[in-house]
Amino acid sequence: MTTAGGREPDAGGMLDVGDGHRLAWTAVGRADGLPALALHGGPGAGSSATTRGRFDPAVWRLVQFDQRGCGRSVPHAANAEADLSTNTTAHLIADIERLRDHLGIERWMVHGGSWGSTLALAYAQRHTDRVSGLVLAATVTTGQAEVAWIVRGVGRLFPEAWERFVAGVPTAARDGDLADAYHRLLMDPDPAVHDRAARDWCDWEQAVVALQPGVPAHPRWADPRFRLGFARLVTHYWRNAGFLEEGALLRDAPRLGGIPGILVHGRLDLGSPLDVPWWLARAWPGAELRIVEGAGHDTRDAGMPEALATAVADMAERLTRTRRPPR
Repeated sequence: MTTAGGREPDAGGMLDVGDGHRLAWTAVGRADGLPALALHGGPGAGSSATTRGRFDPAVWRLVQFDQRGCGRSVPHAANAEADLSTNTTAHLIADIERLRDHLGIERWMVHGGSWGSTLALAYAQRHTDRVSGLVLAATVTTGQAEVAWIVRGVGRLFPEAWERFVAGVPTAARDGDLADAYHRLLMDPDPAVHDRAARDWCDWEQAVVALQPGVPAHPRWADPRFRLGFARLVTHYWRNAGFLEEGALLRDAPRLGGIPGILVHGRLDLGSPLDVPWWLARAWPGAELRIVEGAGHDTRDAGMPEALATAVADMAERLTRTRRPPR
């Protein structure tokens, strides 16, 4: 199958969404293809060319954008004067709608992984009439219990890394909200303080995600600017439980009835345990959970790239059938 992997986008620009933010967006694939939107993870990871490789450009018209504060969007969260007060889930949902309207797209299939799956679900539940389908990877809902698990609970499986992680915050803060404690350090104006906190935070995230030995870390982790912007955004969202009502995404999953969904999840995803997509699929009429044995949270894990490409292709076939006029 021909894919968009390695192909440069053929359209793009900067979209002014207000609050002083301008978002970088791109599009690739046939102009009259099935419209799709890919939402990156993090928050703050930025768009990825790897994601494009899951979409056949002869079938899809794929749109990507860097969410507020990251990637090529401006202002960047790593800036000294960074103000995250207008960077919330509600703002991002509104940004998606502005981008859809800007591009003249009526409905699109939404793909998201990790944090991108939370944002995809929140957007789809808010704008069900604008979503034709969902393909989610490493699904999370960014609830308080999930955040507590990844900053504290999963430390039982990585005691050495967790000991280093918790040592990065003041002693008085170690029994409290670690995302909040790290966020305070990350927003400190002293580069020695926020750079150290960014490295400590990102080292912990990599320890949890890197299930399979020998897989090299993404080169972006070596970039201090990326680490700082990423860690600031992640902790900003996690300390606020994704700016979502606790349990709302699962409670409101029945709203997605009529929207086909495929959830691809690694059996051994230690950062985002399988029970989250399991219960979501049970509450969402028309959702299918596909479990990849032996894989974790990293979409590079064995079996995940193929499972995600297959899920996207299967969704294309389903959406193409609904496009065809009856005989």
